[in-house]
Amino acid sequence: MSKGLTGIRACVFDAYGTLFDYASAAQGCRGELGDNLRPLITLWRDKQLQYTWLRSLQSRHADFWQVTQEALDFALETLGLDDPSLRQRLMELYMRLDAFPEVPEVLRRLKSVGFQTAILSNGSPAMLKAAVNHARIGDLLDAVLSVEEVGVYKPHPKVYRLAVDRLGASAKAVSFQSSNAWDAYAASAFGMRVVWVNRYGGRKERLPGSPDREISSLAELPALLCA
Repeated sequence: MSKGLTGIRACVFDAYGTLFDYASAAQGCRGELGDNLRPLITLWRDKQLQYTWLRSLQSRHADFWQVTQEALDFALETLGLDDPSLRQRLMELYMRLDAFPEVPEVLRRLKSVGFQTAILSNGSPAMLKAAVNHARIGDLLDAVLSVEEVGVYKPHPKVYRLAVDRLGASAKAVSFQSSNAWDAYAASAFGMRVVWVNRYGGRKERLPGSPDREISSLAELPALLCA
């Protein structure tokens, strides 16, 4: 077992892919999508992230709801899926993504031993509120922070600074959890302690920073922080 992290006051979580299963929107339309299910999940997610990075580089910010729609339109067109009702259904489902099964209990345990807990996400405030309410975890979070407060997407350092400033903790006293390797590495480069939740068996990035720990599920997190 990995040695625990010490000196942590706050646990900050990425939202999509870490707390909430972004694939669950498309899985809710598996009957309509058929063999296009997996390609749509992958392409929609890839374009969604690419558009956040490209908009940040161009200083042409749009909120994550718009970006998510534009990424879906690209994916549907690429796959030859011209169905307005399907598009509407997919976007509706994205507003109430499933939380990963271990999430409520992990947050409950962290709160019970005195950690501050927060979300730090690219998601718009309305999207994050909907996801948190759907998962019924609002009472387990001290803050839900959106990049809309700084007007630029991850991995810009302003995003990670937002969490440090809002929680009143030094970067070294924050444990940041993300399933996205690029996000984990960027938070580490900023100065946070980082646990990479490698749900999808990804490879290590060749980027500044280095996660302090790697786990495959958030269920492993309390053992690292509550020992």
